[in-house]
Amino acid sequence: MKAIVFEDFGGPDVLHEAEVPLPEPGPGQARIRVKAAGVNPVDVKVRVGLMRPNLPASLPSVPGVEAGGLIDALGPDVSGFVLGDEVFGWTKGGAYSEFAIVTTFAAKPAELGWTHAVALPVAGETSERVLRLLELAPGETLLIHGAAGAVGTVAVQMAVARGATVIGTAGESNQKYVESLGAIPTLYGPGLVERVKALAPQGIDAVFDVAGKGALADSVTLRGGNSRIVTIADFAGSQEHGVPFSSGGPASPRSPEFLASLATLAAGGKLRTTIAAQFPFEEAADAQRRSEAGHAQGKIVLTMD
Repeated sequence: MKAIVFEDFGGPDVLHEAEVPLPEPGPGQARIRVKAAGVNPVDVKVRVGLMRPNLPASLPSVPGVEAGGLIDALGPDVSGFVLGDEVFGWTKGGAYSEFAIVTTFAAKPAELGWTHAVALPVAGETSERVLRLLELAPGETLLIHGAAGAVGTVAVQMAVARGATVIGTAGESNQKYVESLGAIPTLYGPGLVERVKALAPQGIDAVFDVAGKGALADSVTLRGGNSRIVTIADFAGSQEHGVPFSSGGPASPRSPEFLASLATLAAGGKLRTTIAAQFPFEEAADAQRRSEAGHAQGKIVLTMD
């Protein structure tokens, strides 16, 4: 089958198209003919070798952790699905490929397009996991750094649905977008502490750092300490400021049922996903360059004809 692979760690140019063996689904898994795959910051981190201590990539490696497509083969112990069903979920062994193995997956509603379906697994799981870790309650005020990105877009809406007031940081061009999600927008960068205090004179109850742009020091200042702050993007800052870095763990809601609930909300217009950019599979290197550039309004997606 066709796949995007890298055989050495490095920049986007190490990504190229190649023929690789067709994977076989194991117990509880399905093989799908891929229609779309999500592009995530973790894909870039794996490609450059930053994840080797925790997530060693065996080379050559196919990037990607989420995809959607039509079921092509079913492994043992899979019930409720038949060949040809449209599903989406988390992948094992890569997603930038003609076929992929999905390990935790759910049916894609007909009303939900492929690109929007693959915008749900990583962003939805990450948002729910961190909001659980923060123990966000109705009436509280949450500061989200990086509110316009794929995770930020979903996290804002989930927090608002919990009854929280959300202040979301973003660049100048994304201020109205963040406001449209239900948050109070503000610029990131110098003067952030003063801007947030003016918007929330009662104080900030919790902080979710999606961006990883060095905002943890300001977050600690605003919280008066490092309690109820979680980052998913600033490992060095988490060590320096004693802030938890979350990448999974017991708080994760990852399950077929959780995916199905996200799909139902999205299909019904109650959870908005935004596609920042869409690339054909053969332009995966350009897609990752776009991801590395940052400031994307929503999700970057690869599509396969």
